[in-house]
Amino acid sequence: MKRITITVSKDTAEALAELAKECSDADKSRNGATTHGPLTTAKLLAMLAEDAGMVVTRPGCWEASNLHQVLTSHGYEV
Repeated sequence: MKRITITVSKDTAEALAELAKECSDADKSRNGATTHGPLTTAKLLAMLAEDAGMVVTRPGCWEASNLHQVLTSHGYEV
């Protein structure tokens, strides 16, 4: 395992915490039928990092395809 430290604005941190809560609520309402279970901010970011890494390691999978589209939308044609 590797540790990566990032700095984000207070607003972004709060939005990520809210998103993690909403994802955890969705996991609960689906009786645990999600891919990563209840999420904390750290688990949410780890899941997104895994998906981003798959742009390189598994470019045809749906996670990688969707993250590739996000990157392309930001101008990063990889």
